[in-house]
Amino acid sequence: MAQKYLGQAIKRTEDPKLVSGLGHFVDDIKLPDLHNVCFVRSIHAHARIRGVDTSLAAALPGVVKVFTGEDCRGIGSIPCASSLQGLKVPHHPVLARNKVRYVGEPIVAVVADSLYRARDAAEAVSVDYEPLPAVVDPEQAAAPNSTFVHEEFSDNVAYVWSLVGGDVDQAFKDADRVIKQRMIHQRLVPAAMEPRGVIARFLPGEKELTLWSSTQIPHLMRTQVAIMLGLFENRVRVIAPEVGGGFGSKLNVYGEEALLGFISMQLQKPVKWIETRRENFTATIQGRGQVGDVEIAVKSDGRVLGIRYTVLADLGAYLQLLTPAIPTLTGLMLTGAYRIPNVRMDVTGVFTNKVATDAYRGAGRPEATYIIERAMDLAALEFDLDPVDVRRVNLVSKREFPYATATGLSYDSGNYEAPLKKALKISQYPRWRRHQVKERKKGRYVGVGVSTYVEICALGPSPAMPAGGWESATVRIEPTGKITILTGVSPHGQGQETSFAQIAADMLGVALEDVLVLHGDTGVVQYGIGTFGSRATAVGGTAVYGAIQKILKKGMLLAAHLLGVSRREVQFRDGKFFLKNDPTKSISLQDLALASYTARKLPPDFEPGLAAIYFYEPTNFTFPFGTHVCVVEVARETGTIKILQYVAVDDCGTIVNPLLVEGQIHGGVVQALGQAFMEEAVYDEIGQLITGEFTDYAIPRAGDVPWMQLDRTETPSPVNPLGIKGVGEAGTIGATPALVNAVVDALRPFGVRHVDMPLRPEKIWKLMQKETS
Repeated sequence: MAQKYLGQAIKRTEDPKLVSGLGHFVDDIKLPDLHNVCFVRSIHAHARIRGVDTSLAAALPGVVKVFTGEDCRGIGSIPCASSLQGLKVPHHPVLARNKVRYVGEPIVAVVADSLYRARDAAEAVSVDYEPLPAVVDPEQAAAPNSTFVHEEFSDNVAYVWSLVGGDVDQAFKDADRVIKQRMIHQRLVPAAMEPRGVIARFLPGEKELTLWSSTQIPHLMRTQVAIMLGLFENRVRVIAPEVGGGFGSKLNVYGEEALLGFISMQLQKPVKWIETRRENFTATIQGRGQVGDVEIAVKSDGRVLGIRYTVLADLGAYLQLLTPAIPTLTGLMLTGAYRIPNVRMDVTGVFTNKVATDAYRGAGRPEATYIIERAMDLAALEFDLDPVDVRRVNLVSKREFPYATATGLSYDSGNYEAPLKKALKISQYPRWRRHQVKERKKGRYVGVGVSTYVEICALGPSPAMPAGGWESATVRIEPTGKITILTGVSPHGQGQETSFAQIAADMLGVALEDVLVLHGDTGVVQYGIGTFGSRATAVGGTAVYGAIQKILKKGMLLAAHLLGVSRREVQFRDGKFFLKNDPTKSISLQDLALASYTARKLPPDFEPGLAAIYFYEPTNFTFPFGTHVCVVEVARETGTIKILQYVAVDDCGTIVNPLLVEGQIHGGVVQALGQAFMEEAVYDEIGQLITGEFTDYAIPRAGDVPWMQLDRTETPSPVNPLGIKGVGEAGTIGATPALVNAVVDALRPFGVRHVDMPLRPEKIWKLMQKETS
């Protein structure tokens, strides 16, 4: 019997080359005569450009060319794929002309024969600015007397979007209590380990432009860059080599990608740009950025009748690929895992003099989960109920699936009580509650936080997506029986080179090492959508499954012909085609593959070879869920927070590889910890990014990360034949409210109802200086 791989904790096959330094990232690509590009970026958040003097820079040794916005008028606007009713989309140039609208906006590109000469030349460029008032605060931006970020519009409101389900007004009339709370989701810097980078090479003879880019969406980038540069798409090739983290920040098409292609075409030389960390903070998209007021209508037993959320979304100065769409995902998931029949969300997206916001791990869904999970704790506090009891009385029950939410979604499958029950047992929740009471009497402040979440994943059905929601796979059985998979997703740490190989090895009865997974090269791989929204395995893996099914169907026909029987008499198992009534008569997959290519004895009208391409279009999203429990102790003397216990029980449907699942949850929880306790992109009143480097922007270090007790339940999704739901963002979504709820619970003796993130020690210390109740 062939070894089974699905469900097994197999180490990632892609790791050996990475941990041994043999992987190839953009900066590792070597090309002859490669030139370097360096940018001059705006030092003002809002200013008119009165003039740009590049003469000194152009005269320096090694400088080949200096490009300004005037040189790039032929390049199209940086794309925004979102299409909301009434959306105002400003022109977004690759290099600013006449005006800059955020610190870090590129103005000049300098090309030189070395990076150092390019940097020296960039410093020699003189830009004459006329500073203008900056709009930094989203509430200020929405005010009628605010300075306009874009003069062509009558205000700074990019769009207004509303979602209404049920009878919200009646729900609030029927409530025993209406609870209101303002909640802030601060801007975050994605801070991928590898900054962005692009190499462009134009071959004039072939009229072919190749871009190596650290991207999550190589095919979508190819399409958009071709449009921006006015090229035939089949003359543009995008290669995503190893990508050192993305977290959504590389789910985009940036101006630098098209501009470097343009420069290479102009100079007929390969050119390279690698983002500095400062550029990464100021010019790569940021996440979150919502300021909102939530109201919940609650009965005295904790039942939530309705929820209203009115929010300002800080979009930044321009719209990147998905900027306007991200807050709408908050609305779709606003009711969380609960039976809340009435909901209203009103979003006002506003322009500000800051870099754009866009998708960052979770992309709108962490905001939704945070809102509803904080609301559940506020309801418990209001009626002096246990937060777990409030959740239980509102949870959607197992028998109600598929469940139609008030926001218009259909939750595919679930058993929300199961991970809650398991997490409470593992954490010994009642014991911590007793311990909490004892410790408070001693002047020690312990808090317990719970988060019961559901998220929307496997993005998704094409009608709900701006650029298609399907995914593709080509599977080839080579003449020697080895398996090659070409996937349209573009993994960059998720482990699909391993998990897709597990799917194929299991289905075809071959060894794992016999399977090669290729991705990220539009010149090799058929068109695909990419990796984001926890979709790669649920959608891309299902495409692999579909392609293999087509191969097995074709293989059955050939095997039956070679065995001299009808198709109905043949079965396939453990890498062999055999007769149902006589398994000793068989042909191996390897022998069948060779026969299909030598083509000496094929059935009539049978195409040689064993290969198939499959495009999988999902019928729905998937909805993973789970419960996180966090226990903290907060020191009154310093405001510091110590995590005493962290338990996460997640359900991501059928699990292909538990090791990959745990890795994703670990990483997600750590990023949630960063948002909850330390991370914040802070701008001053004139739009300068104060936290513009790691010296000022804190991210979790090893010593900040608690030991995590992980467990799971497994509820297959009916949406795809593998039952996979997705897990890439679960940790980030479930953890943030659990962490904050725990700290607020610890501060309850001080009369604290809510604390906005990040929960830094200074903020907590100030709250703890009042007398306890």
